[in-house]
Amino acid sequence: MAGEALSRPDGRAGNQIRPLVCTRSLLSRADGSAQWSQENTTVLAAVYGPKSVTGKKENPEYASLEVIWKPKSGLSGKFEKEAELIVKRSLESIILAALYPNLGISIILQVINDDGSLLACAMNAACAALVDAGIPLTGLIAAVSCGVTVNNEVILDLLKSEEQKNVAHVCLVFPSQPVSVVLELPSNVDEKPEKQGFITCVMRGAMDVDQYLTCVDQGRAASAEIAKFLRKSLGQSQGGD
Repeated sequence: MAGEALSRPDGRAGNQIRPLVCTRSLLSRADGSAQWSQENTTVLAAVYGPKSVTGKKENPEYASLEVIWKPKSGLSGKFEKEAELIVKRSLESIILAALYPNLGISIILQVINDDGSLLACAMNAACAALVDAGIPLTGLIAAVSCGVTVNNEVILDLLKSEEQKNVAHVCLVFPSQPVSVVLELPSNVDEKPEKQGFITCVMRGAMDVDQYLTCVDQGRAASAEIAKFLRKSLGQSQGGD
């Protein structure tokens, strides 16, 4: 179980996420952008499109989605390619791509700093950037990491040092209720993620069933906090436009 008295490097409780910061519209040449920070983990996301595409990317039924992951330094490798595919498949579940046949949407994810939970941070940045670009969505997503320590404690929003020491950790992406950017859907909706399950689950290492179910429960609760923060952030940005 998540231990509230657990000693963590930054003093957080086991079930506590780091402070969140989201800043939108940072890049003037992108159609939408957002920088998402979970304390010392930061990702900048840029959205381009819907735009014209050619060749294999062109689809007469729906818009094609491209995700490019740029590491903080050096060249892209196996991790980056895998992350691109995971983010792409997660976002395809919320983008109303059928509204833009024969067009394409590109999402560039630039890692600014990695102090753990990088994939979850990137997911949240990409979602905020899509909203900033005005891309119609079925709803938001909220991503969070959860891990199991060597003492069988379940902890949320892992630091880099915790990822390296833990027995296992998982990135969970939960769906959230629709927001005003969605066509023909109300904005006064519940802030809790939908209860039927999650969109994406990526695990490193091995944990038992009870630990996994605890991660899902803890992650679902944390995703509600993240979704609430994102809605508040989007509302403040819209109010200032």
